[in-house]
Amino acid sequence: MAGKIYTPTFIDEHIGRRIQLRRNMLGLSQKDLADACGVTFQQIQKYETAGNRVAASRLFEIGMAMDTPVSFFFMGLPGNLPDETKTTRSQPVMRVCSQAADDPMGKNETLELIKLYWKLSDDGKREAVLNLLKTMNSME
Repeated sequence: MAGKIYTPTFIDEHIGRRIQLRRNMLGLSQKDLADACGVTFQQIQKYETAGNRVAASRLFEIGMAMDTPVSFFFMGLPGNLPDETKTTRSQPVMRVCSQAADDPMGKNETLELIKLYWKLSDDGKREAVLNLLKTMNSME
């Protein structure tokens, strides 16, 4: 019997995006994360793009490597209410809020800005950056 072809689900895609998000938040490369988990960077790339499904044990290792609870990777998925995960014989009934394409919180640029902001050495510098941004936005 031929093997079943893997088709990523929205859950696989969501988990992949969350792995990438956390990795970027920590400033890790795919190779850094791969080395910490004992896999190749290509494998991390496949997880992040949902090219491969992440096994529960591997997701646990990824969470440990990034000092992140496994629950982080599931945040934003349905499942907190019984009727969100009901299944019928034909297919699961899922209500998912997908991230809007124009949502700035899903962009790597936003993560980089936040990381750089918090790397500033003191409150005065952070306040100056915040005031600069407020001034620039009021000019528009």
